[in-house]
Amino acid sequence: MTKFNIVFACISLIALGSSNPAQALGMCGSRADFIKALSDKYQETGKALGIAGQVNLVEVFASKAGTWTILVTTPEGKSCIIAAGNSWEDLPPSKNLTSL
Repeated sequence: MTKFNIVFACISLIALGSSNPAQALGMCGSRADFIKALSDKYQETGKALGIAGQVNLVEVFASKAGTWTILVTTPEGKSCIIAAGNSWEDLPPSKNLTSL
């Protein structure tokens, strides 16, 4: 089992117990369709992204109202919502304390 599969499994288990405003947890489909739906229905926009397992795109979307969604897209183009919830808060930029 790859590191990504382990992380994905853990996040999926945690997500099963979380609140899901989109009621779409575990659903897979087109990335473009998810992004449009998150924007249109929940006013969620991209907040962060990264690469997991050296191949999968992981994106975090959030709204000013506090809803949030984590979307994972494979190299083949399959996108899945793996977690969603409420009470998202942006953190202020951190100060680089190493360059005093």
